[in-house]
Amino acid sequence: MQSSSQLTSVRTHNIFHSEHQPLDAIFSPKTIAVIGASEREDSVGRTLLWNLISNPFGGTVFPVNPKRNSILGIKAYPNIAAVPESIDLAVIATPAATVSSVINECVNAGVKGAIVLSAGFKEIGSSGVELERQILEQVNQSQMRLIGPNCLGVMNPYTGLNATFASSMARPGKVGFISQSGALCTAILDWSFQENVGFSSFISIGSMLDVGWGDLIYYLGDDPNTESIVIYMESIGDARSFLSAAREVALSKPIIVIKAGRTEAAAQAAASHTGALAGSDAVFDAALRRCGVLRVNRISELFDMAEVLAKQPRPKGKRLTIITNAGGPGVLATDALISDGGELAQLSPQTHDALNQLLPPSGNHSNPIDLLGDADSTRYVKTLEITAKDPNTDGLLVILTPQAMTNPTQTANLLSSYAKTGKPVLASWMGEQNVKAGAEILNQASIPTFSYPDTAARVFNYMWRYSYNLRGLYETPVLANQGAEVCERILVETIIQKARQAGRTLLTEVESKQILAAYGIPTVETRLATTVEEAIQQASEIGYPVVLKLYSYTITHKTDVGGVHLNLCCGDAVREAYNTVQTSVTSKVGASHFGGVTIQPMVDLKNSYELILGSSIDSQFGPVLLFGTGGQLVEVFEDRALALPPLNTTLARRMMEQTRIYKALQGVRGRTSVDLEALEQLLVRFSQLVVEQPWIKEIDINPLLAKPGNKNSLIALDGRIVLHNLDIKQEQLPLPAIRPYPVQYISAWTMRNGKEVTIRPIRPEDEPLMIQFHQTLSEESVYFRYFHLIKLSQRIAHERLTRLCFIDYDREIALVADYKNPETEQHEILGVGRLSKLHGKKEAEFGILVSDYCQCQGLGTELLKQLLQVSKNENLTGIHADILADNVGMQRVCQKLGFRITPSSETSVIKAEILLTSERD
Repeated sequence: MQSSSQLTSVRTHNIFHSEHQPLDAIFSPKTIAVIGASEREDSVGRTLLWNLISNPFGGTVFPVNPKRNSILGIKAYPNIAAVPESIDLAVIATPAATVSSVINECVNAGVKGAIVLSAGFKEIGSSGVELERQILEQVNQSQMRLIGPNCLGVMNPYTGLNATFASSMARPGKVGFISQSGALCTAILDWSFQENVGFSSFISIGSMLDVGWGDLIYYLGDDPNTESIVIYMESIGDARSFLSAAREVALSKPIIVIKAGRTEAAAQAAASHTGALAGSDAVFDAALRRCGVLRVNRISELFDMAEVLAKQPRPKGKRLTIITNAGGPGVLATDALISDGGELAQLSPQTHDALNQLLPPSGNHSNPIDLLGDADSTRYVKTLEITAKDPNTDGLLVILTPQAMTNPTQTANLLSSYAKTGKPVLASWMGEQNVKAGAEILNQASIPTFSYPDTAARVFNYMWRYSYNLRGLYETPVLANQGAEVCERILVETIIQKARQAGRTLLTEVESKQILAAYGIPTVETRLATTVEEAIQQASEIGYPVVLKLYSYTITHKTDVGGVHLNLCCGDAVREAYNTVQTSVTSKVGASHFGGVTIQPMVDLKNSYELILGSSIDSQFGPVLLFGTGGQLVEVFEDRALALPPLNTTLARRMMEQTRIYKALQGVRGRTSVDLEALEQLLVRFSQLVVEQPWIKEIDINPLLAKPGNKNSLIALDGRIVLHNLDIKQEQLPLPAIRPYPVQYISAWTMRNGKEVTIRPIRPEDEPLMIQFHQTLSEESVYFRYFHLIKLSQRIAHERLTRLCFIDYDREIALVADYKNPETEQHEILGVGRLSKLHGKKEAEFGILVSDYCQCQGLGTELLKQLLQVSKNENLTGIHADILADNVGMQRVCQKLGFRITPSSETSVIKAEILLTSERD
């Protein structure tokens, strides 16, 4: 009889190197056709062909040119169909107008990959755009992948592939380089020879008509020769694909980006404060923070950071200790450190005592530590040893200037043994010939050296910022209070649709506050009055003093037309304010723009903070969130942080931390802190509103009032919501760049024993529940899931579970069976089904694991059924998994659901696979 655990245990594994990846045809081809090959001097076709045949890549090259029988002594063919072998890669260097027909011939010939070097496409206008459309239409109807057009080509230095028209072949190395500029590629290539920098891949991506950033990041992430990925970017392309790939790969390999267009001006015409504040480059920064990618400002920093992150550990914080034998360089490093957000480490009393015993009295024993000009090698080494142990130190910078008593080479020799202190160690050996040998010793020992100390300090700032971003991917958030219930979502959608049906894109303040309240965001009591008498009555019922505001279907900023009156203390004051607002609006913009007024209680702003919370649409990344200092001078202070929705509590706190007002919110000058946890929860609910209501174009809460020391201290005093234009269709609405929580995959289900569970996608907040889940598994269940035993301590390690819980729903879907125990009122996870899409394919692997005491209750079968439906909804062409040959029960479940069972290359393993007809949501 089969063990029950066998029925619900399936293993998945990364099969990237055991099965063909589509981009292999481009980076590791065995046969290449050069279409447009030529013997004409200085032509692209000749240079390309020569590069391929003069750098053996282990394959065969076939020139294609209808006008030549041979080129460079190699037999040529009139077209791709005439080539006698199947072609992995076609490199196309023909005029733009001919490329569409060439691609058609390649598709018909079964070519697997193509690189289009030709220019003359969208960069020349509408005619080029139409040519790209024709090419993409053909590519989408085939299995072929295409890089370009308008690119330099690609190199694989490890195989010798040089499918470019560059003048030289890159050296082999550990850096995967991708550039959107072909001209920059050639400049970087020249520079790399001088600096002895090598590459695992050297890629010019061009216009990204088909293969984009996401495809290449995934490919290099799987490539064993690539240790870091360096990118020169001009445009983001498919933002969701880029962020999804970058977030996954950045956890194991550094991704460093430099982007042109940092100074691009934000759009000036915006209906909300948020729209005016959220510039596109700042949004790009927010996007990179969200996925753990490091952005640098200079081309040299791209490779500096690739080297540093490969050689030294990431710092845990921003506190740097500086050791120097000259005061001036130490001050320069300090200025560079602090001006860009870093901090000098405050050395502990124990460290000070040890330094006092070691160093001459006349030196500075505080940070930066001045060893004086007569410092010998021993003084350097002992100081580094002492400060490296200081718990307040996150990193160390050692500065040496060549002086009479200093031996740069001997000092470097002694310091080289401290390359692995557990904290990053950087060095600045200042000078030329006198320090050259010492600098080389340090570099060889994996201690990066820099000619100038301020450069080293900036590098450290990049390091801690990169570490900070990555740490956000690992931190376990607190489960947020839920946003709107189903009935409240219907109310919100009704408000929005009524406004659209009335021809309005601007919601009134009352409507806006109703929507905020539906998502659990507290709002100040607001009553509508359309006559003077009604306004006086509402004011007396609320209680004086009150605020009177213009109520209008068309006017966005009420203060522009004198539409806000504060601190009204009696009926006569309300009457006067009402008449003043009506007269002002009528005279300035017309009576039709006056719809009455709203009456609110006058809220005491004393000892409170005015915040702003908003969202607007970025042309590349879709909805963007903004948080910061609010009030009337919000555009003047410009104290704000941006983030991409959706948020969890960890991401919400990170967003708050980036603002200057955050320090005040924590409590300053005797004030207590505001309720930061409640503010986190409010930000999370607001982000849920943004992703669940795509008809909203811009939304402001300004001010959002925060009172210190009060559990009910958060209240929205004003709300403004702008909808998308009426001529926009639902399928044209901008999507969030990061896929939100897929609520469509939540369902109720009853087990055979009567237990009612909710099957839903996993959440980052589920880490504690997953720890409990793994404690319910027997060794047998673990073995049948993973094909080997894994200790409980390893299975519940934080770094492992965060990867399993904090997933990218665009790349992976994990369904959990969530059971609320009626006795303890606590939630439990009883089973997990996971679907992981394969890189470069529309296929996925699946895995199932069920708690021992819940097996034989149909849960494993139900999870697999739902994964099948998810696969269809996600437009996958097939899913598969490996099952132990002894696991007959699981094989039967798969067969019952339509899977085909076949032997695999491992005798003890059976493969279960199914082809799907995809369905769209």
